[in-house]
Amino acid sequence: MRWTMLAALAFTAMSGSAAWACSSETPCEVGERAYYVALPEGQEQPAPAVVYIHGWGGSGKGALRNGGMVSAFLERGYAVIAPDGVPREGRSGRSWGFHPNSGRQLEEISYLQAVRDDAIERFDLDPDRIVLAGFSIGGSMVAYTACLDPSSFAAYAPVGGNFWRPHPTECAGQVRMLHTHGWTDGTVPLEGRVVNRVPVTDPDAFAQGDIFYAMSLWRETNKCVHLKADRFVTQGQFWRRIWDRCAPDSALELALFPGGHAIPRGWSDLVVDWFEGL
Repeated sequence: MRWTMLAALAFTAMSGSAAWACSSETPCEVGERAYYVALPEGQEQPAPAVVYIHGWGGSGKGALRNGGMVSAFLERGYAVIAPDGVPREGRSGRSWGFHPNSGRQLEEISYLQAVRDDAIERFDLDPDRIVLAGFSIGGSMVAYTACLDPSSFAAYAPVGGNFWRPHPTECAGQVRMLHTHGWTDGTVPLEGRVVNRVPVTDPDAFAQGDIFYAMSLWRETNKCVHLKADRFVTQGQFWRRIWDRCAPDSALELALFPGGHAIPRGWSDLVVDWFEGL
């Protein structure tokens, strides 16, 4: 990838061998796991970044192969940091300890914070302009990070995933969140679904959460004045519901698009426009 090579060469000249040590193909090691990085050409100093969490069965290296998503962030001057989840036992690919019953949520959040800190030091990133984003269960990991330790990142942008059942009853503090979801998503429906084929009322049900409940919790967390959105934007690909009258320094938006379980075209620009407009 030409942009990766040029960016790596630029950082070698400015920062020495530490920046050359890892890239979109070579892992940056953090503890027992690693992350991969794509850097924009002509990067401003310090640069903003998106830490992007892959979905179930994915990997950090694989996430950076989504050329459309990554190149759109790079063209806007954002570095893209893609951490690895934990290996799936007996299967290829990786996952995350996102679920409320996993007992690993805080461990995963600590790892993401360690990735954040390592990338800031290696690549001269702006700690006040780092967005945590993710797809599917990566989006769920984003939501739980925002809920349990909201000061970890400047803003949160899950797509196609948020809370699971049992839903949280409260979160630790106010957030800036843009949740994006496909209107016809059948893998993670807006209402959620049980994925282990037992009734949702069964205590052993492994069930996705309700996106509308998640938005209600975020409204409560952000101390929004109204239940209904304050603004609606229905032009373009995304139909957006925006809550403006909320606590200072918070933000909340739901963006729907006419598609299924996927990262939609234009999502990267939507995230950057939203974040830079806060």
